[in-house]
Amino acid sequence: MANGRDVDRLEQKGSGRPTAGLDVGGTKIAGGVVDGSGAVVLRSQVPTAADHPDAIVADIVAVARELCEAAPGVVAVGVGAAGLVDTHAGMILGAPNLAYRDVPVGDRLTKELGLPAIVDNDANVAALAEAVYGAGRGAGDQIMVTVGTGIGGGIIIDRHIYRGHYGVGAELGHMVIDPDGPVCGCGNRGCWEAVASGNAIGRLARQRVEGGAGADLLARAGGDLDAITGELVGEAAIEGDAFARDVLREIGRFLGIGLANIVNIFDPEMIVIGGGAAAGNGELLIGPARDAMAAHILGVAWRKPVRVVAAELGNDAGVVGAAVLAREVAPGS
Repeated sequence: MANGRDVDRLEQKGSGRPTAGLDVGGTKIAGGVVDGSGAVVLRSQVPTAADHPDAIVADIVAVARELCEAAPGVVAVGVGAAGLVDTHAGMILGAPNLAYRDVPVGDRLTKELGLPAIVDNDANVAALAEAVYGAGRGAGDQIMVTVGTGIGGGIIIDRHIYRGHYGVGAELGHMVIDPDGPVCGCGNRGCWEAVASGNAIGRLARQRVEGGAGADLLARAGGDLDAITGELVGEAAIEGDAFARDVLREIGRFLGIGLANIVNIFDPEMIVIGGGAAAGNGELLIGPARDAMAAHILGVAWRKPVRVVAAELGNDAGVVGAAVLAREVAPGS
C-alpha cells in the first residue's frame, strides 16, 4: 500500500527514547515531548501567524527548539501540519486556511536542530495517535475525522496510514456535499468543511441571526454579529439555548451525510471523531450526525453497523501522533 505507515511497528518502537511532536493548525502551533507510553511530558504552544508563511515556519522551528533544549534526550521531531504534505520530501505543499506554500519544513528542522525530522498531514498523525493509544487501539480499518476550524481526515487500512498514490490523499474535508453551498477556503463550493466544521457553525448562526432569529445569542455576543463564532454557539447550546441547538442539529446533519459517504466508500470498522468543534459540542453535534449517517448509508438495515466514537486523546492527538511518527526516522529505526 503506497506510503503506508506500519501502526503496530511504530507502537512497538515506543519503548525507545522520547520524541517531539508538533501540531500545526489554523489557530495554534502546539508541541510536546512524548515518552514511550504515549504520554506528553513537556508542552509548548504559540499562536499561528496564519497569514505570514515565514513566521509560521520560524515558529515551528522555535517551538521544536524549545522542546529539544528542555528535553535533551529527544531523538527525532515529527510535525503534523494542516494541508497537503509531501511526507517523503518533508515539505508542506500548501493549505486552504494557511499562507504557506512549498515549505521544506523537514529539512529546515534537521538543519536548525541537528535531529532527524518527518512531516505529515495533521489529520493523518491524529489518526495514527488514536490507532496506537486512543479510541482505535486494537481496531482494524478505521477513519479519523477531525472537526475543528475545518475538517480533516486520516485513513487507517490494514493498520497502515493510507495516503494515496501521490501521498496527498485523505482530504475528506474537501469532498463536495452541496455544490451550491458556501465557498470553502480551497475555492470550491460546498466542501464538507464549508458546511460541517466549527467555522460552518458560526457562519450558519450569523446567517440566521441576520434573518431575525437568535436574539438571545446575539445578546450573548454583545450585539456584535461578527462575534458569533462556532465556539459561542456551542456554549449557548450546552446551556440549553434552543436556537443554538438547532444550528448544531443542522450542521450535524451535514456532518452525518459526509460520514455516510465515508462508510459507503471504505466500509470501516469504526469512525473516530475528534477536533475542537466535536469535543466542545459532544452529542449535540455527534448525535444528529449519527442519525443523518444512518439515513444515507446504503443497506443500513442489513449491513453491520459502523461504530462512531469520540476520540480519546482530545487536543493531544496531533502532538502525540506527530511524535509517534517521528519514531519512523529516529536513530536505530
